[in-house]
Amino acid sequence: MSKIKSYGDMPAEEFKKYGYELIDWAANYIENVGSFPVLPKIKPGDVKRKLPNHAPQSSEPINKIIEDLDKIILPGTTHWQHPNFMAYFNSTASGPGILAELISATFNVNSMLWKSAPASTELEETVLNWFREIINLPKEFWGIIYDTASVSSMHAIAAARENIGFDIRKNGMSGVPKLRLYCSEQAHSSIDKSALTLGIGLDGIRKIQVDSEFRMIPSELEKAIKEDRANDCVPFCVVATIGTTSTTSVDPVEEIAKICTQEKIWLHVDAAHAGVTAMLPEMNRHFKGVEHADSFVVNPHKWLFVPVDLSILYTRKPEVLKKAFSLSAEYLKTAEDSSVINYMDYGIQLGRRFRSLKFWFVLRYFGVEGLQTRLREHIRLGQFFAKWIDEHPHFERVAPTPFSTICFRAKPTGWNDEKKLNELNEKLLNEVNLTGKIFITHTKLNEKFTIRLVVSGLRTEEKHLELAWNVIQETFYKILNDG
Repeated sequence: MSKIKSYGDMPAEEFKKYGYELIDWAANYIENVGSFPVLPKIKPGDVKRKLPNHAPQSSEPINKIIEDLDKIILPGTTHWQHPNFMAYFNSTASGPGILAELISATFNVNSMLWKSAPASTELEETVLNWFREIINLPKEFWGIIYDTASVSSMHAIAAARENIGFDIRKNGMSGVPKLRLYCSEQAHSSIDKSALTLGIGLDGIRKIQVDSEFRMIPSELEKAIKEDRANDCVPFCVVATIGTTSTTSVDPVEEIAKICTQEKIWLHVDAAHAGVTAMLPEMNRHFKGVEHADSFVVNPHKWLFVPVDLSILYTRKPEVLKKAFSLSAEYLKTAEDSSVINYMDYGIQLGRRFRSLKFWFVLRYFGVEGLQTRLREHIRLGQFFAKWIDEHPHFERVAPTPFSTICFRAKPTGWNDEKKLNELNEKLLNEVNLTGKIFITHTKLNEKFTIRLVVSGLRTEEKHLELAWNVIQETFYKILNDG
């Protein structure tokens, strides 16, 4: 009987042939990504219009799929790997991380139980212990990998909710007094989403005022906690941030930790972007007090060249996290349960990818010294760009630059109308991005339209910062002259 190809997988020889071709494709893409416009010159719907309305009924050859990758997908891609991508918090994937993703997909294990994925479980535990040491967290911190910081923080806040002792696990939120979650006005929006998800509600969040450098004011936190207790609310969690999304400001964690200890409130530290810099001794000043936190989140996919997605939550109270989420159906019980970690017990997800593999590849390939060198260079470049802003008569920084994110705006001499300045800077941002040469984004600080430029890309060098600065200046003067 002849073998029917359609009943099985892609034949091995075909897989090899196109596997080699796609590795070449990936290598060429990374090598030449700087030649593309950072932002695609397309309009909404342009990609969809090139795609069929229905899935193919018959098999299509892989070479035809690769052709469409080149003709449809590549031209519609914003290039996060581009050295001139300086928007958001850049996430660049390194070669070793990309190769590890291939192996992870090849294994295709589900890391829910030790038994379902022994190597994945034990590698995750080992790599997170390595990284805990690298970023100088105390030994009592236990780690778990989730996908993003939004999910890590949600799990931390769920543990904080469990920690207050109302048996919410069994009874839900019915009959529970009003719970109060605290964070600064500059905290990431994922904290609000966590409150929505966990039944705390937006009214259950109290945003604490920040100082002139956009850092939470501890005395305002203390005051808010006292007011809420007097009004029969139950303060249960404070979120402090090291490296806020808009400005990378650093909340005074040490002072906040003292308040949380005194008030018996869970302290969660969101260091999703900047947390990796804890491996630099000269950055230790930003991390004072984190040893007193109950949980701490850091994302190696943001600034440590691990492909999206990989977020790490460390906690000193894994038993509380487990209590919040642990459930085990009969078909998931194993003889080894009492002597191993089953990571499914510590979160919402039952299905878990082999994420630790790519982190292991990256840590081993670059080594701690190699990663430190790259982070230091990004910080140097960020300070370099900040100096250019400070020295220019028509630009100003709108926030300090503790790491490598620069918040600035154009402010021509004699311009004092804030409405006109906001319009000017919004136009400047949009026209800079239209050039396709660089990609930057914005925020609003004290109602000022503020441009953000982030230096964290693996392939970003000084020459790319020089190009960015030239494009920004040229566009600025063109707007003024045309104005």
